[in-house]
Amino acid sequence: MNGETVVRGRLVLDEHVHPGRIVVRDGWIAEVALDPAEADGPYVAPGFVDVHVHGRGGHDAMGPDGALDGMSRALLRHGVTSFLPTAVTAPLGELASFAERVRRWMPAAPDDGAGPLGFNLEGPFIAAAKKGAQNPAHIRVPAEVTPADLEPLVDGMRLMTIAPEVPGALELIGWLRARGVTASLGHSAATFEQGRAGYAAGARTTTHLFNGMTGVDHHAPGLAVAALLEDDAYVELIADGHHVHDALWPLILRAKPADRLLLVSDCVAFAGTPARRGMLGGLEVVVDGDRCVLASDGRLAGSVIALDSAVRNLARAGVGLPRAVAAASREPLALLGVNDRGRLEPGLRADLVELDDDLAVRRVMRGGRWYPGPG
Repeated sequence: MNGETVVRGRLVLDEHVHPGRIVVRDGWIAEVALDPAEADGPYVAPGFVDVHVHGRGGHDAMGPDGALDGMSRALLRHGVTSFLPTAVTAPLGELASFAERVRRWMPAAPDDGAGPLGFNLEGPFIAAAKKGAQNPAHIRVPAEVTPADLEPLVDGMRLMTIAPEVPGALELIGWLRARGVTASLGHSAATFEQGRAGYAAGARTTTHLFNGMTGVDHHAPGLAVAALLEDDAYVELIADGHHVHDALWPLILRAKPADRLLLVSDCVAFAGTPARRGMLGGLEVVVDGDRCVLASDGRLAGSVIALDSAVRNLARAGVGLPRAVAAASREPLALLGVNDRGRLEPGLRADLVELDDDLAVRRVMRGGRWYPGPG
């Protein structure tokens, strides 16, 4: 991408929103200037980053060749400029095939789609008691798996969900950390003490806080309490109003340091399509209104929102727009150790999203080139 582009509007900076303009040269932010004259323009924010997303637009992250292309393009239209294709619990051989498919695809990922930063495995080392919408047939115990079984998964893996209380989990967390992979605690029946042990072993984040885990019991606090009290631990929030009641959002925001909240979509493949029924990890799921649930028992099974909806919902709940945007851009990147994007600063990638007064996506810039929003 060559040439110069000037982007004007209300810039969503780290701590505040200020009118100004951004000069983009050759796909990178060259200048950021504050200017009150740009106060009538759209909001301009860093591109969003979804680290927990299973698909979109009819495209499954674990689907056949071509599915990742379609998924990345569908995500970009909602302001997501970077993402981790996320696998559900599956046989290790199937997960190894998924990992190889993502690795093979990454260098050829389309420019007009969200850019891959690796991949995420939501399992299989989880607790059956808190499996949620994960297929129990494929749950494994870490103590019964050898490093040789895991080596095909490591290259490109950025996150893996682990229940810290299952046999061998703490050792696995340490093994992954030594190889540059971050453990995320979740789908867990852990006690408070077991949760804290998981973070002490090296886990750095938490899979969809409050969902698929022990919660807030005044006699027996669980993993959710450990996550809220562990200042260094990140927590994922699915801000759709179904996974976590919005009355709890202020509690999370008061408990966690400002830089430890991650917005994620946990979006399923047929979200963004007219389909009301589909499959997730071999389990049938249906859309009931704007909720995605298991057909068998009505339990939540991922979401149908994209990350732009999560940002909009959090901001409308009274959270300042800079913090809502940071939770969908800067903080996921910090978790992954990616520092070349995620802020409106000179020297960073020109991955941007324009939002209207209602915080709906107007258009998206990836690497200095504009693409349309949802339309």
